[in-house]
Amino acid sequence: MQKKSDYHNKNTLKPNFWTIVLSILAAFIGVQSDKNRARDFKHGNIYNFIIAGIIFTIIFIIFVTTVVSSVINN
Repeated sequence: MQKKSDYHNKNTLKPNFWTIVLSILAAFIGVQSDKNRARDFKHGNIYNFIIAGIIFTIIFIIFVTTVVSSVINN
């Protein structure tokens, strides 16, 4: 019986929490690789990515608002 390599297993399993986080961050800055995007579309649950994207967008807006407010006040 032949064992699958770790590389092959990583590309065929459902994305875990940290994989989703890294995919969302990569998508935010526009550096998502075709391989990872294909994995996400093939094995990922769309709702996980939508929820994570909304959460990261809210965090980003709060961060930018806080930075701008502190710069304006100084």
